Amino acid sequence: MQASLRDKMEVINSIFANRHCSFFLAVLLLLASTMSLAIAEIHHHDFVVQATKVKRLCQTHNSITVNGMFPGPTLEAKDGDTLVVKVVNKARYNVTIHWHGIRQMRTGWADGPEFVTQCPIRPGGSYTYRFTIEGQEGTLWWHAHSSWLRATVYGALIILPREGSSYPFAKPKRETPILLGEWWDANPIDVVRQSTRTGAAPNISDAYTINGQPGDLYNCSSEGN
Repeated sequence: MQASLRDKMEVINSIFANRHCSFFLAVLLLLASTMSLAIAEIHHHDFVVQATKVKRLCQTHNSITVNGMFPGPTLEAKDGDTLVVKVVNKARYNVTIHWHGIRQMRTGWADGPEFVTQCPIRPGGSYTYRFTIEGQEGTLWWHAHSSWLRATVYGALIILPREGSSYPFAKPKRETPILLGEWWDANPIDVVRQSTRTGAAPNISDAYTINGQPGDLYNCSSEGN
């Protein structure tokens, strides 16, 4: 009888001990989570999609851009940070923005493909993308994911190492994002619509670009021309 009572008391003491361990473990996890949140940042950006006069190859076109820039703005964040990007569509076409290469962890609705993860942002409308970068470093890019707007609506997305860590190589003396693209001496939307209407392949581009500029072998290839 006494042995049975002693066994029961040991079981009760073990339960209380485990509860204390669980409590302290929960406190430690909460502190670690709080510290992680304190280090991570939330970056807010405004994207205004609009028609902008862009001159290339001696011709000026009303190209669709973000914030009047071609290419669009470069975004920077650290691994663990959250990006909040409000997109306002002042263009005459539907638009969405895709964050190319970002692993959308539990935020699939922020991925951007038109009619796949979201309805397009109609002219005059807006949509706010919010997602957290988890376990990624390096240079990615963002671009429009509606029709051929990506021909002019794109930019770099640079992910720096998490606070307190570094890249697995020596820090470079200089960092310059390089964006490769194509330029049509026409409205890219008209190009793809003609292809759809005729069933033929789309017209090839008139120039290749680096950071929005044609190479030296093209006419009017100096910056802004």
